[in-house]
Amino acid sequence: MEIVCSREDLVFGVRTTSHALGGRTSMPILGGIRFRTTGEGVELGATDLECSIQCTVPAQTQGEGTVVCPGQVLSQLVTRLPEADEIKLEEADGKVRLVCGEAVFDLLTLPPEEFPELPKPKGDPLCRLPLEALLRAISQTAFAALRASETTRLALTGVDLVLRDGTIKFAATNGYRLAIKRVTVEGLPEGYDASFLIDAQILGDLHRVLSATSADEVTIYEEGGQLHFSAGPVLFSSRLIQEQFPDFERVIPRDNEIGLFLPREAFLETLRRMEITATEESGAVTLKVAADETAVEVSSASKDKGEGRERVRLAKAPGKDIEIAFKAEYLIDALRRMDSDQVALWLSAPERAGLIEPAGDIAPGDEGFIYVCMPVRLI
Repeated sequence: MEIVCSREDLVFGVRTTSHALGGRTSMPILGGIRFRTTGEGVELGATDLECSIQCTVPAQTQGEGTVVCPGQVLSQLVTRLPEADEIKLEEADGKVRLVCGEAVFDLLTLPPEEFPELPKPKGDPLCRLPLEALLRAISQTAFAALRASETTRLALTGVDLVLRDGTIKFAATNGYRLAIKRVTVEGLPEGYDASFLIDAQILGDLHRVLSATSADEVTIYEEGGQLHFSAGPVLFSSRLIQEQFPDFERVIPRDNEIGLFLPREAFLETLRRMEITATEESGAVTLKVAADETAVEVSSASKDKGEGRERVRLAKAPGKDIEIAFKAEYLIDALRRMDSDQVALWLSAPERAGLIEPAGDIAPGDEGFIYVCMPVRLI
């Protein structure tokens, strides 16, 4: 078997599939990238059994076959190869010879018969949506989930995808904050209503993989307990978390009547400064505003660092007094993932959750985004 392809295409294929390599496993075969000739060129694939990535790149091939190369070696090698128009891979006698310009490498291979069969959807797609909308939804929600090392509640490590009424709602929570993004989709069957829970870190890999493609649209399939995302030459598949996600709709405040309309960038920079003098334990910053004032005082204090305060102008007076504290990190995380010039922070009482949403001239990427944050108790 012989494969000839451009250096650029091989680097793209290896980089893409390497995100699914099973590096920490007792199964050496999961550390490999499979090359398989197809009618369209060569298909590269990798899996850690939780997710799999398949990527087809154009190539000239002679002979049919499958070969599995050590993924970490290959991913390090291809980015250091000399400049050349094309790369040749020849498989013979349990090795792969890689030729690029004057550089020649004979790489050991792994047994292809041990490589797992990678899933491919066979049924009709669930829906389609713009690639940019999917990437934005992931970046505005996945950060709010917990890592597996931080909890025994698997549901809190995932992002819930709710498909209903021509939209997907992405939702993630750690129990103290909740990020929600609503995205309009095409092709969702009328009356369809289902939800799928995916590990937030896997969605982070999906974001990195699809960010490198030139596709405009993503097609989503559901089959065999997995979700499949197809975009251009890439098929990304992920197992679902078999846990019940919290009923996040009940958490969203519906009656917060105190609205603080703030310049997003100025508020964000103030929070970053006030976080420096916040206590290590809570990271709390306090927001204090009077009913008839058009500025909110943001402050923080700790015994070992000192204290700070700063005023941020409001677009209008809130109409009611309030003093409330939040973990600065949680507010910063949401604000820095938004683009709108203005945000609204809706409050009702010092012990009740606040809600952040874009306001004024809403940036296109912020449409459908809301963020709920529990306060820190004032002592």
